[in-house]
Amino acid sequence: MDASALIAIPVPNDLERLHNATYDALMWALARPGTVQTLPQPGLEAIVDTLVDRECRVFSSHKTLQPLIASTGAAITGARDADHAFIDLGAEAGLRELAVVPAGSHLYPDDGATVFSSARIGEGQRLRLSGPGIETYADIRIGGLKPDVWTLRATRCLYPTGFELLFVDGDHVVGLPRSTTVEVL
Repeated sequence: MDASALIAIPVPNDLERLHNATYDALMWALARPGTVQTLPQPGLEAIVDTLVDRECRVFSSHKTLQPLIASTGAAITGARDADHAFIDLGAEAGLRELAVVPAGSHLYPDDGATVFSSARIGEGQRLRLSGPGIETYADIRIGGLKPDVWTLRATRCLYPTGFELLFVDGDHVVGLPRSTTVEVL
């Protein structure tokens, strides 16, 4: 018997394909800061379904996401203790929450949170990005946020410490890793 006939390759179901496509879009958004990636479904729900499990600590200022987060078995925490934070950065409370999300340490930079916020990609504040994953620089527009988001991010993301920031607009996502320098134009 041929040995290759003994190897069973699992076939992913529709939910696994959805989670894989969501994860791919998020990772490419962080690998290529400033590029718009397409999610297979609009909104934050598919992101929660993909990333959150019972080993995560999660904060959400979006009351509609909380039942979904709870159904994953994740620990629902305050912003200060979150691995993943779903924050409304268009609200004043969102700035207070962003000010306390974990930013890791020099010894454990991976303890920094991953922050998700709704935004308007392609309109609003013009930004110039530079750093790893960007050949020279990339100009983008992100709207629907409090202007102080960028000042706060600059004071908290001092590489290697900081947090990853992902903006979601319908089925589009843009990522800003902690290593990306953001210049407000």
